Amino acid sequence: MSTKGASADPLATLSSLPGVADSVDSVRRAVDRVYGHRIMRRRSNEVTSEAALRGARGSAALSGADWALEEVRRRTDFSGDDEARTVGAALRLTAEAGQLLSIWRQSPLRVLARLHLVAAAGRSEEVGRPRRDGEPVDETLIDLPLPSADEVAARLDGLSQLIIAGSQAPALVTAAVVHGELLALRPFGSHNGLVARAAERIVLIGSGLDPKSICPAEVGHAEQGRLAYAAALEGYASGTPDGMAAWIAHCGRSVELGVRESTAVCEALQRGAA
Repeated sequence: MSTKGASADPLATLSSLPGVADSVDSVRRAVDRVYGHRIMRRRSNEVTSEAALRGARGSAALSGADWALEEVRRRTDFSGDDEARTVGAALRLTAEAGQLLSIWRQSPLRVLARLHLVAAAGRSEEVGRPRRDGEPVDETLIDLPLPSADEVAARLDGLSQLIIAGSQAPALVTAAVVHGELLALRPFGSHNGLVARAAERIVLIGSGLDPKSICPAEVGHAEQGRLAYAAALEGYASGTPDGMAAWIAHCGRSVELGVRESTAVCEALQRGAA
């Protein structure tokens, strides 16, 4: 997302795009409903743990490891094949995201480097740093032109400045831009999707919209499907008002579907079924 010639708060400007205010309001109402569930008064930690597991499963599914929830729950060894390593990376990122909230607003690039390090588990010397020109990118879902290393560096710096400066934009808008920008840039040689979705989670939690991390957007992204996810990202990458608005709406719907998932968990806990 270019900020050249933009207002002092370009993220807030996106809030005025057609349909964005409706998406923001819909998400806010959905989040308020699940936070108001009676089970949240005494068993919120259980809901948070379950949301983390389901969010990790959803993120891994979008990265090509579409395992059943119970398989993710029962496994302890994630070092086998590529799918197992992807699921393991998603689980590690979900656990790590909550530890990085205080750093995000001061040093988002440091957080992104840490997320990639955790996802890749130190498997190569390229871990934790943006790719250089000529280095391959292991990403099959996103079929967009790959920005040069110079463009990646410039846009990451711009994104970092926006986050550090702060914005009056709703949390949904900021989270969608962070997520979309990282996916479009693919700054690392691997695990870009997992890192982008973990960063979205950090924004949603740190903004106060979802402080207990019970609204896993990753669930909703996976439920809407890989084709819809890729198509919505193309809208973001186009930079057009309609495309940006469509991406933000897609992210909003993903949060709402995550809310629906956690509401079902609350209901199951209330019935004594989980």
